[in-house]
Amino acid sequence: MRRTLLVVGLALAGCPSTPPPACKTVDLTCSPLYMPTFDNVYKNTLKTGCGSDRASCHSAAGHQGGMSFETPAIAYAALTDPAHPRVMPGNPACSLMIVRTDSPGTDYQMPPGDPLSAAERCALIQWVQCGATGPGSSCP
Repeated sequence: MRRTLLVVGLALAGCPSTPPPACKTVDLTCSPLYMPTFDNVYKNTLKTGCGSDRASCHSAAGHQGGMSFETPAIAYAALTDPAHPRVMPGNPACSLMIVRTDSPGTDYQMPPGDPLSAAERCALIQWVQCGATGPGSSCP
């Protein structure tokens, strides 16, 4: 019985009871933890906090939400996939990645558990605001 409850609980952990809103208000004047380029977003947040073996939701083995952050190219393609866009370049307020990472305390917050710091969320917001440029690019 306990094993069944554990399995059901783990299966539901990734399914929020309240769906995230389509858009939210974001602070574009915040102070980022690091320069908001994709390379820095990948190295400092996606790979270490979302796609590593330590936090395996989007690791090579995890693939939660159909996304892997195994390499920068794979991560960027997953985030900007036209069929399932998680990032809307130039529009962080309506980018699912921003809505979920910039909503600490909600049941749809990403990453689950400990939220990203405000400065880390700011770097993501500013990267998207700047056009969500890809690997090797910087904000124009």
